[in-house]
Amino acid sequence: MRGETARRSQPIVSRFSVVLVAVAAIMWATDVYFRSQLVTHLTASQIVVAEDALITLFVLPLLFSRWSEVRGLGSNGWLAVVIIAVGPQAIATVLFTASFAFGNYQMTYVLQQTQPLIAISLAWLVLGERRRPWFWAAVFVAMAGVYMVVFAPDLSSPLASLKSGQLLAALEALGAAVLWASGTVLGRVALSRISFPAMTGLRFSLALPVLVAIVLVQNGIGGFSHYRPTDLVPNLLAIALIPGLLALLLYYRGLASTPASIATIAEMAYPVAITLVYFIPPPIGFGKQVLPFQIVGTMLLMAVILVLNWSKEQPQPAVVTRREPKLAAS
Repeated sequence: MRGETARRSQPIVSRFSVVLVAVAAIMWATDVYFRSQLVTHLTASQIVVAEDALITLFVLPLLFSRWSEVRGLGSNGWLAVVIIAVGPQAIATVLFTASFAFGNYQMTYVLQQTQPLIAISLAWLVLGERRRPWFWAAVFVAMAGVYMVVFAPDLSSPLASLKSGQLLAALEALGAAVLWASGTVLGRVALSRISFPAMTGLRFSLALPVLVAIVLVQNGIGGFSHYRPTDLVPNLLAIALIPGLLALLLYYRGLASTPASIATIAEMAYPVAITLVYFIPPPIGFGKQVLPFQIVGTMLLMAVILVLNWSKEQPQPAVVTRREPKLAAS
């Protein structure tokens, strides 16, 4: 009764924080259509650096308006933000995209299924989060649902894919999973010091120099000469605003009220959404046939997300505070 009263006293956004994280993850999948128009003449790093530069232009005024929060971030907060900007925002995106260059897409998706397990482990080690025993059953059901959606045409195909996969592609996909999992956990650390708009602004602005350096190393100064006027509107602008800025703002608002070990399950809505894009009619999707396993898998994942949102133990609110955050529970 007391828990129900506390839940009702929360702002409605906080009560549905797990759903917000899932919605943000679904929004990340909307870049499939726009990104497909760019990969014909731009590399992964060229696309990501242009996207990040556009978002930085939008978030700089927001960041300056909250500069007092940034100044009080503290050493642990700065460490978390810098790792997020360099790892999950810059390097992980390039690694994940590069793993597709080998053509073994299924292996990439198989190894991405390790991300929730890595994030849950890091949340236990770094944040001291503990979950009830039934939570692991929910993790299994969610991962099974994602597996059915992604591999519906042939549920046994990942076994053959892993046997024939290239080592470099596997390491790239696994590296991206580790970095994204760490981003979820470290996001909780940073959000104990600053608000979600400031966190979003720092993530993109600090990642920009790293991405510029990656393009220069890969292509030299000529790497910035391949853009076309038609790339900006609608493709780059759409990627920057919808799966970029708006999705990350929504994600960090949800994460501020959600334990990292639960948020990582909600993030599994991303591979489900990106797979189902192929079944949306053109011009947004590819008009493929929806398979029964994909319907069942989607329903399982959505059910787990709703159950976790309803039953989650409320974490300590991630609000701006003047004391140094702890990296582990005392």
